[in-house]
Amino acid sequence: MNSPRAAYKHFLPIQTRWADNDIYGHVNNVAYYGYFDTIVNEYLIGAGALDIHGGAVIGLVVETGCKYFAPLEFPQKLEGALRVAKIGNSSVRYELAIFKAGENAPAAEGHFVHVYVDRETRRPTPLPAEFRKALEKIAGA
Repeated sequence: MNSPRAAYKHFLPIQTRWADNDIYGHVNNVAYYGYFDTIVNEYLIGAGALDIHGGAVIGLVVETGCKYFAPLEFPQKLEGALRVAKIGNSSVRYELAIFKAGENAPAAEGHFVHVYVDRETRRPTPLPAEFRKALEKIAGA
């Protein structure tokens, strides 16, 4: 990947935290996955597609990946970026990036694949129409 800012559809400001840095003085790799999860869920909740407390459908992560291009550190301000690469019947591939605030090249890029399941049975379920509509708004590269 290594896509520029313009390739993404949704952005979220992120403030690094003191606890994000590791002993080597940069944001630890596990913090990026927390950023990714926050970006996806902030978008879905804000779009009215995901009810984390009572919705019939929930997303389970079945695949993740991340490539790192430049180090980040506290107290940098970041911007998380999101787009949808693929919408299946019950699955979605989200592509994400973390940018230093105002920069065009990502410091890291990653992906999450979620399978959406019935909250009670944990069996895959087709994406509800309103959920699909929210995803389509940020689809494409």
